[in-house]
This record gives sequence, C-alpha cells and structure tokens, in this order.
Amino acid sequence: MKAIVYREYGAANVLHVDDVEKPTPANDQVLIKVHAVEATKADCEMRSFNFAVGWFWLPLRIGLGVFRPRNPVLGNYFSGVIEAVGCDVSDYEAGQKVFGATGLRMGAYAEYLCVAGSATIATMPHNMTFAEAAAVPLGGFNALHYMRKAGIRRGEKVLINGAGASIGTFAVQIAKAMGAEVTAVDSGIKGAMLTDIGADHVIDYNEVDFSDSGNTYDVIFSMVAATSYSKCVRALKPNGRYVMANPKLSDMLRSPVTTRFSDKKVLFAFAGEKMEELLELRRLIEAGDVAATVDKIFSMEQATEAHTRVETERRLGTVVISMEYQQQQ
Repeated sequence: MKAIVYREYGAANVLHVDDVEKPTPANDQVLIKVHAVEATKADCEMRSFNFAVGWFWLPLRIGLGVFRPRNPVLGNYFSGVIEAVGCDVSDYEAGQKVFGATGLRMGAYAEYLCVAGSATIATMPHNMTFAEAAAVPLGGFNALHYMRKAGIRRGEKVLINGAGASIGTFAVQIAKAMGAEVTAVDSGIKGAMLTDIGADHVIDYNEVDFSDSGNTYDVIFSMVAATSYSKCVRALKPNGRYVMANPKLSDMLRSPVTTRFSDKKVLFAFAGEKMEELLELRRLIEAGDVAATVDKIFSMEQATEAHTRVETERRLGTVVISMEYQQQQ
C-alpha cells in the first residue's frame, strides 16, 4: 500500500509517498481504508522535532526515536471505511464509515490503518464528507474538553486566543453553543471566517494586544504558548478562568498559586480523547450546532505543501490530506 513517510527529522520536504506493508488486523482490531487525515501542528512538530513547548523534548525524543523516527508514518486523526474486523470485535462491521483517533499509535498517513476495536472511533456524522469528518477529532476533542473545564455559563464573555486553526474554530462554535459571547483572536486574514462560524468579536493580534485593551473576560482560552501568563490573568474578571491548552512549564508551576491565592482560576489538563466526547461531537454536528472548518484538501503527493500550509499559520481552519491515492492516478 501507499503511505506518506518520513525517514529522518527535518523540513516538510522530508515527506514523500512510498510503499509500505499493508497491515493485517489482529483478533481485537479493525482494518480501516483511510479516506482522509488531518495534517496537524503536532505532525509538523514531530516531523521536524521542533516543539513550541520544550519541556518534554527528552522523553519525546526517546519515545519517537533518538536518531531517526521509529514510526515513519505520521497521522492521528482520520476518517475512512472499515474493511475488515477481527473475530473478537463486536461493535463494528465491514462497510461502516468511521472517524476518530489512533491514540499514540499514529499511522493514519496511509491507505490502510489498523486500530483496536476499543479505540476512540465512531460512525461518521451523516451530514459530513470524509474530509470534513477527518477535520473533527483533534479540534473537537480539545475544544470540547477545555470548554467543559472552563465551566462556561450562558451570557459569559469568552476570549479564544489562536481561534483560527483546528482547535480554535471548534472552541468558538462550542462556546457559542454554550451561550457565551465569544471574542476570537488571530491573524486578520482569518477575520471573515471567524465571524462566519459565530464569533461575536474578532481581534487581529497584529494590530491589538487583547490583554492591553482594558476589556476583561470570564474565560480566556489560549492555545498560544507565547501568551503572557500575567497579562491573561489580569484580563480576567473576578472569578474568571484562564484555560491553557499549550502551557509552558513556568506557567504550569504558577497556576496553582494563582488559583489558591486569588479570586481567579488557572486550568490545564490535556484532553483524554474519550469515546463519550466523540459521540457528543457527532451529536452536535448532526444537530447543526458545530461544523468542521476545512481550509484546504491536499493529495498524498502534496503532503509537503500541506505541512507548509500548517506551519506558516495562514490556514483558515483545518488542513486535510486525502488518502485516496488510487483515485488520483
């Protein structure tokens, strides 16, 4: 089968299409014909081994491969069709359209993928294409997780910093579905898109530092590692919550002090990618409360361009790679 592989760490051009062995499902696994996969910031960071937050560099290097990638096939978030089911799997059957996550196994940048029958996968929303469904899990899992952690109440003012990519676009929509007044912060080129998905106010970070504007918020949710901790805490209302999705180690150490000795709360807890969350996302999508925001769809042969699009941060939502290689010939 064909897969997008990287045999060394480096720039986006280390990615290329190559032949790899097609997996065979074990008794407790399902074999999925992958149709689409999200190209994520994490994929780019693992490929280049250049992370915005550096405190976990050493354990990651040991886990992923010290001198070269241990697993040459990236990809965690996908959609596709179940082709075969192991004899011990009872919850799925061949022919079902599914979407979900591989967990730590990766491997979704390939025509075929094996995952455990207990993995976080579910049948696709009936009102989505494969590309749209592949764009859901990463952003959806994290946005739902963090918006719940924030405990958003109807009428509260919520600011989302880094609103124009995968997690942010879902966070805007989920916060709106919870009844919040949402301010989205990102590059000005994303303004129209953010308004279209429901943001009440949009701030171009190139023009305005939201933390210096004098406005205060009940919740600030930030995915930007370089965000000033002190400024965000000061921009909170009394009893406000600062939720960090990509925290620096120093910010993690400061958070319990702020929470204990002030009237503000600082939260971080990485998303668990639970089945209940995936099913809730499907419900929200089928109800029309949330939709995927697909920036652009690239072919397998355009994987380098897909990663470049993600890394330049000019994407309007989620970047997707189509894995239907045979149909592109």
